[in-house]
Amino acid sequence: MINDLYYKRRYTISGIAIGVVLVYIFRLFYLQVIDQSTKDQAETNALVKQTIYPARGLIYDRNGELLVFNQPIYEVTITMRDMGADWDTTGFCRCLGIRRAEFDERVAEIKDRRKNRGYSRYTPQVFIGQLKKEDVATLQESLFLYPGVQIQKRTLRDYTYNAAAHVLGSVGEVNQNDIDNDAYYSRGDYSGRDGLERTYEKELRGEKGVKVLMRDSRGRMQGSYQDGEMDRTAVAGTDLTTTLDIKLQMLAEELLAGKVGSAVAIEPKTGEVLALASSPAWNPKVLIGNERSNNYNQLLNDPTKPLMNRATQATYPPGSTFKTIQALVCLQEGAITPKTLYACSGPSSTPIKCTHHHGSPVALDKAIEQSCNPYFWCAFRDMIQKGGMEIHMRYEQWRSEVMAFGMGQRFSDTDLSEQSSGNIPSARFFDKHYGETGWKAITIRSLSIGQGEILATPLQLANQAAAIANEGYFITPHLNKNDSMLSHIHYLNIDKEHFAVVKDGMHRVMIYGTGRYYPIEGIEIAGKTGTAQNPHGKDHAIFIGFAPVDDPQIAVAVVVENAGFGATWACPIASMLIEQYLTGEVKRKDLRKRIGSAVLNERVKKW
Repeated sequence: MINDLYYKRRYTISGIAIGVVLVYIFRLFYLQVIDQSTKDQAETNALVKQTIYPARGLIYDRNGELLVFNQPIYEVTITMRDMGADWDTTGFCRCLGIRRAEFDERVAEIKDRRKNRGYSRYTPQVFIGQLKKEDVATLQESLFLYPGVQIQKRTLRDYTYNAAAHVLGSVGEVNQNDIDNDAYYSRGDYSGRDGLERTYEKELRGEKGVKVLMRDSRGRMQGSYQDGEMDRTAVAGTDLTTTLDIKLQMLAEELLAGKVGSAVAIEPKTGEVLALASSPAWNPKVLIGNERSNNYNQLLNDPTKPLMNRATQATYPPGSTFKTIQALVCLQEGAITPKTLYACSGPSSTPIKCTHHHGSPVALDKAIEQSCNPYFWCAFRDMIQKGGMEIHMRYEQWRSEVMAFGMGQRFSDTDLSEQSSGNIPSARFFDKHYGETGWKAITIRSLSIGQGEILATPLQLANQAAAIANEGYFITPHLNKNDSMLSHIHYLNIDKEHFAVVKDGMHRVMIYGTGRYYPIEGIEIAGKTGTAQNPHGKDHAIFIGFAPVDDPQIAVAVVVENAGFGATWACPIASMLIEQYLTGEVKRKDLRKRIGSAVLNERVKKW
């Protein structure tokens, strides 16, 4: 019995012994193969890996004009293990022109693993960055006095023009979230924070290089390790050619100065964005260097919200500009024909008033020319209630065809970031507010003239103009000139035959209607003004259009907030943008001066 008991215990003892051995084996495997920290620490005692930062890719406009380039800057790094007890902190601070308190604060921040999770006393840590050559000149001369200190050359963005800040974006220091999500980044690195800099970050940033240096037992540098066999050359970022025309962009920003609003220009046949201006704006130079953080906070707290890209993020009722879509959808659904006549009693009309007197009854081309509200209300009513069909079905059909223009949704297949979707309300929305049987065409009549719940961004309005110019399709608006986007073509649910009368009506607007005051010699324009009601203040001025009528090369949309009639402000701005793009200059100097110098909002300033 006793012998049997000991006999059985030997299995238990053997199992324990084997388990202990396995634990040791696993631990050794983990330390030597999986966990590289001890290896890195050992290597760092003998080797120093110095990061070589690549030059960021340059950015050009469509005509080869350099928009964004790089200027050299320097950063100072410190390897904490090399700072001996006799390290001259006072002299180091004197070289950099900083106070001892600043030095202590920076060192404490570096060592704080909550803020700097990748901290190691064996590897170089960024002490201060974005210094100019003259800022490090004194330290460079006495660098040998400060063991562990290195000066690394990097690049900082700079800009040729004081324009296109919203489009180009900016570059700033990465945060911990960036570091956690992309192994490329380390503390002190920079990345695109918004605009094209963010969208094309991986292409623009390039690939880091590394230079491996060897040190002796006393920590003194002995030159390259293995004659540089382990070194890796940095690869510069890829250059980006944009679709922007910088001269057109600058004109748009000039004309919007002193106003709140935006202007978008698109080449209809390609979807290439020629200009994307938002006002207020800022000089892109204010978001580079050591003043970036302070300037950004000022922009953030500015009550006019300059950081908001109104061209892609602001939404407005499209007003009368929406009548062009309304006409096409009603034509397609057979609710009207080009010869359909509706009566108008001017300001006495009900249930929707007309803004002025004109002949009655009117056909479609005249209705577009004169922006006749009752005509489009009647067309919408007959569309929604056609044949006594179920209103939900008819309304959703109408909504689907409207959204095919790119309305009420973001462009998902584009490099234009920070978009708002706008709004084309669904039948479910009205069911919720009025009950499933509580609404009909007259309940939602404001939609017929681009008011009510309809909202659109200026980008969507410009795309609307491009789709009409193309007579039935649009290519997703985009900013990368090297991407033709021809596979991103979107067809409308509108037969081509219906566009002639709408384009003719828009042409008549510029000859006989509200746009007649701003002709361009030798260029035929098709356009539509809009005055969008604003429940929060004065109405917004809106214009959409394209030119030349017979061979559209540019489509535009302009919105000026709280400016009143579209014909007063938005139309002249758009006409000058068209003139600049098609002729290379604005010959109407007095008009340019009058519009560009007008201040409609005293709070607006150009940073």
